[in-house]
Amino acid sequence: MKLREHGVWGALGLTLIVGGILVYADGGSLFTQSSTVSLLQRAAGLGIVAIGQTLAILAGSLDLSVAYVISLTSLIAAETMDGSSGMIVPAIIAVLGVSAGIGLLNGLLITKLKINAFIATLGVGLLIKGYLEQGYAGPAGSVPTSFQRLGYDRIGPVPLSVLLMLAVAGVAWIVLNRTRFGHHLIAVGGDLDVARLSGVRTDWVLIRTHIICSVCAGIAGLYLASRLGAGAPRVGSEGGYDLESIAAVVLGGTVLAGGRGGVTGTVGGVALLAAIDGIFNQLAVDPFFKQVVRGVVIVAAVAIYAMSLRRKAPGKVATA
Repeated sequence: MKLREHGVWGALGLTLIVGGILVYADGGSLFTQSSTVSLLQRAAGLGIVAIGQTLAILAGSLDLSVAYVISLTSLIAAETMDGSSGMIVPAIIAVLGVSAGIGLLNGLLITKLKINAFIATLGVGLLIKGYLEQGYAGPAGSVPTSFQRLGYDRIGPVPLSVLLMLAVAGVAWIVLNRTRFGHHLIAVGGDLDVARLSGVRTDWVLIRTHIICSVCAGIAGLYLASRLGAGAPRVGSEGGYDLESIAAVVLGGTVLAGGRGGVTGTVGGVALLAAIDGIFNQLAVDPFFKQVVRGVVIVAAVAIYAMSLRRKAPGKVATA
């Protein structure tokens, strides 16, 4: 585990200790089974999205359409299932196909039309938003009880959704560390021109990366549909999954410029954000103050890392 990944897990441990003391002093308990399950379920959806976002940022890109992909795929899942367990598999296939298509579009806009990733993915997200606002006034479709087990069942204290998130994280870790594509992805994020001159098919790497990122958002959409029992046209945007996923990636030590970082740190960043939310919910802290603290934590984490880089001599900067 690299230096910055140690940092986020250390920060998580410190947050849980201090938060546990504060909650106990307030007459509650942060470490009951119900509190732990709630924290883990809060982390699962964001974690799946953030893992895909990690790959995009590692490649020197990002994806601002993920929140709207989540909303769209939750509706596709719920309307395809329409309360029938026999339609679960077709719904999953439809969600994965649509989300992969959106990722392909993002990748083509960035690589073939040379549109900045921020603008390209934001534009695609706004197109999806327009469709959702025009076509849906509220929740639609119905998820069968058998599929809702994904959102509510657990093995001991561990929700199935967390196991799904860890499975996605495991696959992403293997891709990054054990495959040629993963090494090419890191190379593209480190220096696009050098990677191209080294024979890496940079456009293809970026396209595949955006497909994976959107598919992760689609999986999160499936999970949220299972939690809600229906599709919701604003579940992604109201949950702030676009900026929240980027924040989790940054907290986990992945550099926004690309080329340095990893999935393990992102999982820690997601857990840290979920822990802060859980502590503040237990303490009934004002939502505005909660957002201020989250912003301070993110800015402080980036500032500390930036200062540590400036103190290092050239050639001695540790990769995350």
